[in-house]
Formats: sequence, C-alpha cells, structure tokens
Amino acid sequence: MSPELETPPGGGRRGRLKVYLGAAPGVGKTYRMLDEARRRVARGADVVVGLVECHGRRGTEAMLGGLEILPRARCSYRGGAFTELDLDGLLARRPQIALVDEFAHSNVPGDGRNPKRWQDIDRLLTAGIDVVTTINIQHLESLNDVVEKITSVPQHETVPDEVVRRADQIELVDMPPEALRRRMAHGDVYAPEKIDAALASYFRPGNLTALRQLALLWVADRVDEALQSYRSEHGIGGVWETRERVVVALTGGPEGDTLIRRAARIADRSAGGDLLAVHVTRSDGLATGTSHALLARQRRLVEDLGGSYHSVVGDSVPTALVEFARAENATQLVLGTSRRRRLERFLTGRGTGDTVVGISGDIDVHIVSHERAGHGTLLPSRRRTLSGPRRVGGPVAGLLLPLALTGLLQLDTVRAHLNLTSESLLFLLAVVGVACIGGVVSAVIASVTASLLLNYWFVAPRGQFTLADPNALVALTVFAVVAATVAAVVDRSLRLSRRSARATAEAETMSSLAGTIVRGGQTIPALLERTRETFGVASAELVEEPPDHSQEGAEHPGHGGGEVTAVPAGTGRYLVLRGSALGSSERRVLAAFAAHVGAAVERARLAEAAAEVEPVKAADRMRTALLRAVGHDLRTPLASGWAAVTSLRSRDVEFSPEDQDELLATADESMARLNRLVENLLDLSRLQAGALTLNLRATALEEVLPPALDSLPGDAPGVVVRDMEEIPDVLADPPLLERVIANLIGNAARYTPAGGRVLVTASALAGRVELRVVDRGPGLPAGDRDRLFEPFQRLGDTDNSAGLGLGLALARGLAEAMDGTLAPEDTPGGGLTMVLSLPFADRTFRPPGVRQLGGAQGG
Repeated sequence: MSPELETPPGGGRRGRLKVYLGAAPGVGKTYRMLDEARRRVARGADVVVGLVECHGRRGTEAMLGGLEILPRARCSYRGGAFTELDLDGLLARRPQIALVDEFAHSNVPGDGRNPKRWQDIDRLLTAGIDVVTTINIQHLESLNDVVEKITSVPQHETVPDEVVRRADQIELVDMPPEALRRRMAHGDVYAPEKIDAALASYFRPGNLTALRQLALLWVADRVDEALQSYRSEHGIGGVWETRERVVVALTGGPEGDTLIRRAARIADRSAGGDLLAVHVTRSDGLATGTSHALLARQRRLVEDLGGSYHSVVGDSVPTALVEFARAENATQLVLGTSRRRRLERFLTGRGTGDTVVGISGDIDVHIVSHERAGHGTLLPSRRRTLSGPRRVGGPVAGLLLPLALTGLLQLDTVRAHLNLTSESLLFLLAVVGVACIGGVVSAVIASVTASLLLNYWFVAPRGQFTLADPNALVALTVFAVVAATVAAVVDRSLRLSRRSARATAEAETMSSLAGTIVRGGQTIPALLERTRETFGVASAELVEEPPDHSQEGAEHPGHGGGEVTAVPAGTGRYLVLRGSALGSSERRVLAAFAAHVGAAVERARLAEAAAEVEPVKAADRMRTALLRAVGHDLRTPLASGWAAVTSLRSRDVEFSPEDQDELLATADESMARLNRLVENLLDLSRLQAGALTLNLRATALEEVLPPALDSLPGDAPGVVVRDMEEIPDVLADPPLLERVIANLIGNAARYTPAGGRVLVTASALAGRVELRVVDRGPGLPAGDRDRLFEPFQRLGDTDNSAGLGLGLALARGLAEAMDGTLAPEDTPGGGLTMVLSLPFADRTFRPPGVRQLGGAQGG
C-alpha cells in the first residue's frame, strides 16, 4: 500500500518537491542543493534553510553564507539533548522555497513530531511551500536489501519508493568511484581518523560502482515512467517494451548498419536486452546483393554493441529467420524494407518481409525503412532460382503464349505484312521468353506447341498437320532445333550460376566459422551449437565413434525420426548431426566444419597440455631463483658468523672483552638471520606442498604485535600503533600471524625514508578485521603489483643484503592459509599500504560505529 499524501485545504496549490539523489555519502548532494538555493536567491526567490547537515565539511559550510537559516528545534529523549527541524516555525515563516536535508531521517520521538522527516516535508508541500531535499540510493525501501548485500551494512532509515517517485523533479548527483575515493583520501568527506576504515569497507571501488549503477537504473526507470505518463496524457499510442531478445536479419547489403543500430536501441530499452544478428545463407547457395566485406564489418559492429552474430543455412530465407528467432526465444525481429523496385516486386511476388510477417506468429516484426529501399536492380537476378509461381507459370506460359501469338498473327492487318520466316522468328522469341520464365521444361512445351501451331495455321496446306513444301519442312525442323537449343542454353546458364553462387555461399559460411576459430572466441560446445544453427539440425555432438559403428560420412535414420550424419573430425573423433537429411553439397561443407572443429579440439588439448607443463616450468624458475639467492643471501650471514667464531677460536690474537662481546654479537646476529632465512624457506616449501599445520584459535592483535615488533632490527624506523582498543579477536594461528605481521612491518620499514615512521592501524567491518601497515616510501607502480608477492623478488631494492625476497610471498601464503587475504593499496599522499584481512573469531560480533558509517547521508 502506498503512503497517503495530504491534499492542500481548499484545493490550494501543493508545493513542488525536488530531490537530489546520490549513490553514496560525499558525492555532493547538499552542496548542489545549497548552490541551487544561492542561485534562486540571486533571482529574487524567498529561500529559507530549514535544516542542512554539513558534517563538518568546510566547503558545504561556506555555501550557507548569505542564506537565511531557521533555528532548529531543541528536544530531549531518554536524557539526551537533540535538535530537529522546527516544522512549526517553518510553517509560520512560510517561505517560497525551503531547504530540508536528509529526506530519510528518522525524527526523535516525542512532542507530537512525525516519525519520519519525509512526513514533515509532506506537510510543507501541503502548505504550498516548495521543498528541495537530498537522499542516498541506499535509503530507498525497494533497494534496502540489495544495498545490504553489496555493502554488508544494514540501513535502518528508509523512504517508500512511491514517496520519492512523486517528486516533481529528481536530479542525480553522480560522481565516479575513483573521484569519490580521492575526496575521501583528501579528508573532504570524513574526519581523518575514519578515512582508512571507510575506504576499506563501505567505500570500496566495487561497492561504489554497484551503488552508482543502482542509482542510474532507478533514475532511468523514473524517466521512463515520466515519458509514459506524457504519452498517455497526449494520446500517443504504443506501449513500452519490457526486457527484449531482438533478432536483426542481415542480407550483406548497405542497409545493415541502420538495422543493427535500430535493433540495438530496441534491445536497450530494458535492462538485460539481448541483440542477435543473423545472416541466412540459402541452401541452394543463391543470394542477391550480398557483400561479404559489408557482412564482416557489420559483424564487428554487432559485437561492439554487445550482441552476437550467427549464420544459418535454409531452403527458405523467411522460414529460416522465423525458426532461428523461435529457437532463440526472440521477442522482436527486425528486417529492412525491400531493396527491390516496384516492377520487380510485381513480377516476383511477395518478398521476405511480407512472408515473415505472415508466419511470425507471436514474434513482433519491425520492417525498418532505409535509404536503399526501392533502389535494387530492375529485373530479377539471373542467378535467382525458380520460385513456386514460376515453376507453375512456366508450363502454363508455354501453352498459352504461343496460342496468344497465333491469335494475334491471324489478324488480317498483321497477316498481310508477314511471311513464314517472320512468323517463325516471333514464335522463337516467345519460346526464349518462356525459357527465361520457367526453364527448359517450359521451353520444350512452348517449342512443341509453337511447332504444331506453325504447321497447322501458317504452313501450306493450312488447317492440316501436313507439309506439302519441302522448304517449309526444313524451316519447321530448324525452328524446333533452335528453340530447344536456346532453351537448353538458358537452363544451363541458370544451373552454372546456381553452382557458382553455391560455392560462394560455402566460402562465406566457412570464412565466418574460420574467423571464429582464429579469434579463439568460442569454446567447443559453442562451436557445436554454431554448427547446429548453421545446418538447421536438432543436435550436434562430438563423439569418438560414429553411431552404430557406421562408415565415415554415413547417413542413416536416427532416434526420434530424424537422420543422423557422421563425418570425421580429426583423429579418432566424429562430428554427428541429428535432424533433417543433408544433401551432398551440404555434407561437403559439413566436412569442412568438422575439420575446423577437430582443429579446435586439438588446440584445446594442446592448451591443456601447456597448462600442465606450466607448473613444471614455474618450479624450474623457482629452483633457479632459489639457487641464485642461496648462492649469496645464505652465504653472507654464514660467512659473517663463521668469521666471528673463527676469530674467537684463534690463539694468535688476544681480544679484549669488548672485542669478544662484539664478535659474539656478530655471530649471534648472523646465526639469527640465517635461522630466519631457513625458516622462511621451510615454511614456503610447506605452503607449496600443502603440508603446513595450522592451530587456529581466537587471537588478539595485541597478543602478537609486541613479539612481531621485537623481531625488528635495532636500526629499524619507529612504529606507531593506533586503533587497537575495540578490535575483536581474529581466527588465526598466533605464531604464523606474528610471522606475517613481522614480515609486513619489516618490509614497510625497509622503504620508509629516514626520520619517518611505519603506521599500524586496524578496523573491523562485516565480520572481518583489517590490519593496515602503512609506509611513506616511493610506492609501487600498478603494473608491478602482481609480481610483488612472487618469491625471490625485491622490486626496486638494490640492496642484496635485504634477504631472499620471501617476506611478502610467505606473508600472503600464510594469510591465505588462515582464510585471510593480503593486498596492496596506495597510501594517500604517497607510499604503499599492505592490508591484511582476517575473519572474526566470534562471527556474531558487530563492531561499534558500523551503522553510522554506512548510514550517513551528508552530501
């Protein structure tokens, strides 16, 4: 049930509501609202600030300058003092425009106040006061659960969508996630102590992108509703399509680009609409006006628009189009207006568009006009096959046309000026015309009919089927031979043209498939589906043996009443099609398809073999790096310790107590360093072998931080630890967690400039604790981040005494073994921040301040 809004008493004007909608806190809603207020004041409007929340943002506070601000109402609740919108004071002041921030705010209970601020605003509107307000997308009732799934932060303050939709104007305040995070890092949104936690939780790039998409889609729906209302009020017919699956038919003509863009706009009208482009290759290989270069360009355009391209074979283009559309569950079919001229349409009958409309059923058909409409060839293409009307009309013409010509020649005015030679040539012309219409059979019928009519009506003695003059016999015989020869030549020309067109169509189909194979854009199942679509069969599969062990290429009845065709597809594999029977020419194309599919299978096998070899190569690279590192990094502390011990054992030199202590300290430090290197190597080996034993238990960060800090060398820079008081225990192995933290702090200390300090801070959100180790060093280019965690890497570190380069690799491996993550981030202002995330030991713990952080509305 939608909330009821008050009606102005006495039928007076209701105020207008404008809403600034944002995807997240900090995008600038309140700032935009105040900027509009200042512009309206400059134009002479009476504007009063009823309530604006600045959240300590200096830029927003500065925008209040020069505006009239209504004092807030003070109220108390359970011993606490609060301030709220002074609704009564604002109604008494009765400005032309009121600014009231945070549309979704819940009022402090008591003193007869409305439960929600949107209800206060409704009273202002009822009083005829225009209101400008702000709201974030997470506070819309319909999106509340979606936002919680995205951000893991529940929203307790919501507004019914219908209330917001009834606003007279909704303006989206949009900001890219990167820009909003930069504002956060610069301290323009939250206080400095909250920045790290906010960036790592609610304001993650993925969260902000998802919230931004929700806001854009919601506003787009609102625009559609407004447009539909406008069309209804002005009597504009038609309805809005819902989610669509649109098929656009391509002929290879120049109109294809127009059709594709039109179909894409139809598909884009609803979220998730699909665009499919299809080109039908006739099974007899004939096509008119097809440009393969244009088809290739149009295929790229379809893919650029997010659609898919398909090529199918069919005896009838209209039937193939509709069958494809139904197989793909399409709701719309887009075709272009015929390029044939009126005379051609009159001679050849209904075109593809008219036929598709007649057989489409519940599929909507769009016939799209274009600049090439009606600009085709004047006469039917000589490569065109005989249509049904021509197959019937040819023999009929073979009988009727000679009869009609006989009647014409019997007229006295005509007969007086013609002799037998002229009459024979006219009949020969009629036979050639019939041959062009109906082929050789019709031409033979016309030739026989013409010969008989010439003999009976025009050769003496007339009115009899007898020949008295030998010359007339020769003339009639020559006429019959010439007529039959011309008919045969015309028919042969048509057959050769069909054969050539068939070869062209086969080459086109194979080129399309080969392009797909070369680009590597489809998997084997997708190629099989492509084969099924192309040949119009029920199924296509790849098997190791043909059905019933039939011979290669054999065709035999299959299950379900269809035919089964099996052709070789590489070594030991067969491509099997089930469905309609294939002709010899189609089976030739199928054999080429099978060869391509076999090549794709072989390529997939080689890729799999290469993937199996990759770990071996990686292990070999690891071994080489290890040998290189051991050759220096292990030998250095070993040599130092050995030299110290050898000096102490020497009887040739007398060492003072101070020198002995220094040598012992050197030996101890060298052995300790050597021990750490060996432990890192052993732990990394256990991780790679999956043999590391974990003892996970509730672990406090305050328990493992002191020993981790104690393990740092004496000359390491200082470490500042903050925000550890209210951090819950994590589920971890204490000694391993200590190793991880020690490695992270040690790495940060190595790159911290002289006089600087390493910052260690922690935050809790959504069931996890994030420990952040922050340095102010040179940072790391984005392209090197993937290599950061590879063993034996010291990116940008030229000091070979720094160790084997195992610290971060081991830290990430140990973190992931404890169900944690380790990721680098840029430190605002320069440097690198390592973020260690671990799960709560008690999953029911809810850290303080989570709701307040995610629920802020300030613009």
